[in-house]
Amino acid sequence: MLFAKYLIFSSMVLGAQLSLYPTQQFLFVEISATAKIPCSSKEKLEGGGISVYWYRRREGEGPTCIKKCLNDQNVSKFACKPETHGMTLEIYNVQQNETGDYYCAVKSSSYLIFGNGSTLIVGDSYTASSCVLLLVPSPHSLISTGMVDLACIVHGVSNPVQISWNISGDRQEQARMRSLKAKDGSLMLISHISIPKDTWTSVKIFTCEVKFNSSGNRVKKSARYFELHPSWCVPQILHHVVAVFLLGLMVSLSLAWIRRCSTPGNQHITVHARWRDL
Repeated sequence: MLFAKYLIFSSMVLGAQLSLYPTQQFLFVEISATAKIPCSSKEKLEGGGISVYWYRRREGEGPTCIKKCLNDQNVSKFACKPETHGMTLEIYNVQQNETGDYYCAVKSSSYLIFGNGSTLIVGDSYTASSCVLLLVPSPHSLISTGMVDLACIVHGVSNPVQISWNISGDRQEQARMRSLKAKDGSLMLISHISIPKDTWTSVKIFTCEVKFNSSGNRVKKSARYFELHPSWCVPQILHHVVAVFLLGLMVSLSLAWIRRCSTPGNQHITVHARWRDL
């Protein structure tokens, strides 16, 4: 029993001493170039009997160990470049199918500790069918909850992309990601954030930005809350006619957006997020 408690305590101490973190969350590299994926630690990784491993997780696959830094195997493809407080994995002649999440891990005694990982994107993920759609709250959702959900959907890409959010220029880090694979092998990526209702109604600009490749071409979709002014009153019958028209328009746009693909550039939309009873 005491020995088991000692093992748990040792694991906790080791985890605190060897906290690993990526220098960059996303790395873009051209095909056939050399990818350099850094991993840093507050403690020294050189010597002391510490072994460093690199794992890769590709779309639809589990993590696989691709390199142990203490051996010289497969140096024509992978190489470990040690530093005092870190280790860099170099991948030579990198190809698009090597796009994925890369994790460094250290082993000391019987424990293996992983860093958060970096996403390597090789080549261009943009295709002829790529589209970006920003989904914003409906009027009903604003009434029923104190939180507001926004989703950025990227459809028809060949590999993962970088999706980032900002509110009037302030970067947001709390987004959650999900990916779905179509029958043709293309990916649909969904990035979702939840924000307080007061933040949404503060007339700020909410922007989803998608980066597909190392050339820097991006697609931006923006929206903002817009409240109808009371002086804009119209007869009740006209209100219902407009509501029906907008509903039909939204359905039509939902069916057509996949076929109307965005080209890289800035795009902005203004959303009427709440209707008043007129």
